[in-house]
Amino acid sequence: MRLYDTARRGVYALETGPRVTMYSCGITPYDSAHLGHAYVYLTFDVLQRRLRDAGLETRCVRNITDVDDDLLRKARELGVHYLDLAAQEMAKFERDMGHLNLLACYSEPRATGAIPEILTLIGEAFDAGVAYEVDGHVYFEVSKFPRFGQVSHESPAAMLELAGIHGGNPGDPRKRHPLDFVLWQPSLEDEPSWESRWGAGRPGWHVECSALAQRELGETVDVHGGGRDLAFPHHECEAAQSEAVSGTTFVKHWLHVGLVGLEGTKMSKSLGNLVFVDDLVRRAEPAAVRLALLGQHYRHDWEWRDDLLASAVSRLSTWRSSLNSNRAGGVLDEVRGALDEDLDTPSALRAVDEAAGAGYNVASAAALLGVTL
Repeated sequence: MRLYDTARRGVYALETGPRVTMYSCGITPYDSAHLGHAYVYLTFDVLQRRLRDAGLETRCVRNITDVDDDLLRKARELGVHYLDLAAQEMAKFERDMGHLNLLACYSEPRATGAIPEILTLIGEAFDAGVAYEVDGHVYFEVSKFPRFGQVSHESPAAMLELAGIHGGNPGDPRKRHPLDFVLWQPSLEDEPSWESRWGAGRPGWHVECSALAQRELGETVDVHGGGRDLAFPHHECEAAQSEAVSGTTFVKHWLHVGLVGLEGTKMSKSLGNLVFVDDLVRRAEPAAVRLALLGQHYRHDWEWRDDLLASAVSRLSTWRSSLNSNRAGGVLDEVRGALDEDLDTPSALRAVDEAAGAGYNVASAAALLGVTL
């Protein structure tokens, strides 16, 4: 299998042992997960299915960021406990992922369940000389890590802009450099708090995923990724703090998924221009919703349109019309070949279309794509 690697900026062979470790950044459960989130997890699902089909074991970890600025802010607005809000939204998320027929994760750890590992990692960052503390705030010092920028390849100006957009607060006067990022911070009065040698507080966003990935999968992960908008700052910071502490490669292959838009703008909770899986499965069966998503190449940004669902319903009907045939043909291998070439699901779907149209039974090929006929 060959996949595009963000850090190396090209398509490279995925080289692993018989067990493939994967880490997919999960949701911050303060609002319903939208189609953009679902598309990321579907991409990792297709990857897992093909790797398992090839005889490999996969261990895919998807975290839950259940202590975070956005979650705490929303819980405060609603007047509810932040963990109650997280539980409510996670129940919706699990239901939606079930609609899409996603494989169960190997592990789905919560950030609040890894505070000891997070504190250990921050202590090791101090030992490595890449962390400093000011008034109970602990920062990673990016100037001490020369490879900062190795994942996203963003320019310094773009990094500053993106850090500001994603809550990095580059204007924080306590920082030695505007791009230094938070490892630990004092909690506000109504926020959760844990004791540490730097004072009571809570972890920063990036350090949570590093600690969880290393605890669940070891110092080096075969495939790690998420939406394209996570490459900077989140994944850049993850790589920096992890490698500064471990002294070894954190991720062999960075996999980033294109963004899903609606009416010319990227879907986002802040804008409210969202499409939800739960709404779509009220209009068509779940297998059709999955097919509509598989019709896009994972690496490209794209826009949701309602006609995509109608086309998927028609496609599903055509595929099912093949079930009475006893002719197998070579469509399964064609699908395998398409997936092995950078998860080319649009080509895989076209191969199944042609086989079904020619009177071949396409059930096994559809199953590899996670579609039950």
